[in-house]
Order: sequence, then structure tokens, then C-alpha cells
Amino acid sequence: MDDKSGYAVFFFPQALEALGEAIKPYLQQGPAGEHMVCRNIDTGGAMFKMDLDGRTATGEAISLELMVPGSMVRMVVSARIEESFGFGPRIAVSSLVPAVAGKTRAPVPAATPEAGKGAG
Repeated sequence: MDDKSGYAVFFFPQALEALGEAIKPYLQQGPAGEHMVCRNIDTGGAMFKMDLDGRTATGEAISLELMVPGSMVRMVVSARIEESFGFGPRIAVSSLVPAVAGKTRAPVPAATPEAGKGAG
């Protein structure tokens, strides 16, 4: 996968169990769990196709194509970085509170550990 685009494909736990040792070399560990990083995916049809970049035992770069039944895929996360696409400056939430009859609504106080405790 190049640095600008790709997909993280997450599988159902039962799918990982069914695929067993065959899927393990392609999985990566992350904060959200085990997933597969793919350069491209094709979700059309019964099989879910994933294009991956890999290396041979001698270190040569190779392109891999892996297909699994679509019912095994739990979630796909698109990871795209495009410099020409972006967002404007972030605006504080309090400035987004709508005005009512010419007055600004009071902001909702942040939750604190004491919130929800009874008075006594």
C-alpha cells in the first residue's frame, strides 16, 4: 500500500477462526484489533477481493490477490490522504450553538466525575 491510500479490512472473529493459520501472515495488529491492510478492494460478487503488497522470502516485492467470502468481512476503513482535499479551520463547538430569539444558548457543561452524584 502506498502512503496515500488503502483500506483496513476487519473480519468477524468466527471468520478469523475459520481461516485459521492461512490468514495470519496477512494480518496486522492495531488498536482496533487484527486487520488486513489492502491497496485496493473489490466488494462486487460473493467473494471479497483484496489486493495487497507483499514480499517473497528473498525480499522481492510482489502483488497479492486474496479473496474471502463477503460474509466474513465485518468492516472496511478507507485510509486516504489527499493533499488537495482538506478541511477548513476547526471551529469550537460553543461557537456552533444556535441562536434563539436573538440570544445565544448557554453551552452545556462538560461531564465531571461529580456529575450524577446526589447532594447528600
